[in-house]
Amino acid sequence: MANSESKTRKPSDSAAPLAAAKRRVDITERTFAFAVRVVKLARALPSDTVGFVLGRQLLRSATSVGANVEEAQGSHSRAEFARRMNIARSESREALYWLRLVEADGVLPKARMSAIVAEAEEIVRILVAIVKRTRTSDRE
Repeated sequence: MANSESKTRKPSDSAAPLAAAKRRVDITERTFAFAVRVVKLARALPSDTVGFVLGRQLLRSATSVGANVEEAQGSHSRAEFARRMNIARSESREALYWLRLVEADGVLPKARMSAIVAEAEEIVRILVAIVKRTRTSDRE
């Protein structure tokens, strides 16, 4: 019986890390693509004081999201992973704020902003879920 139990556990045990690795790759690629889009958007901002300030803040926070997700992938512990993902979550919320401000002010056309704001909202939701799941599994 113990032999059959270990055989039935192995597939699920090996499938879980593969599924987790796929999710991590997806968020890594997604946050990188998001940062690239923000860089392009920042180049389109006006060259005045408002454009400079908004662009600087937006670039700093949006590029930090992907950098922290990438750092989390190389974490040496679950605690370090959770900490980096929590920083990425925080930075994604800040990037969303700056994107919403650019959109609300009309610095760039709403048609150009709607897709990237929606992507930022989705990234925030994903990172919140990852942080919650990591914290919950640490308690178990």
